[in-house]
Amino acid sequence: MTDNPKTLALIAHDGKKADMVAFALSHKDVLDRYLLVATNTTGQLLQEKCGLEVQRMLSGPLGGDAQIAAQVAVGEIEAVFFFIDPLGKHPHDPDIQGLLRICNVHNIPLATNAATASFIISAQAL
Repeated sequence: MTDNPKTLALIAHDGKKADMVAFALSHKDVLDRYLLVATNTTGQLLQEKCGLEVQRMLSGPLGGDAQIAAQVAVGEIEAVFFFIDPLGKHPHDPDIQGLLRICNVHNIPLATNAATASFIISAQAL
């Protein structure tokens, strides 16, 4: 790991948490090179199931998405991997939309599914 490793944010809706764990397991060697931040439950799963070191924010519904958006806005996050369940209902949708908007405003790579996240990781662009 370099002196100043880059930071990736990992978030997954409940219906996509298994996909995030599978993604993390298959890309663990790459993810180990980064500082990782995640919303609380996603981070806990990544720690327990994948053995990754993760800084955990609040749960998404309690403000974790907003915490990560704030880090994106001040340039602390290199990319966001947010596995969204497009068929689920999300009471904190304004925070989710805010995070997506902030990523777009600040030109931060944003993956909303495993295929896109894998493409970003394989591009070695981070």
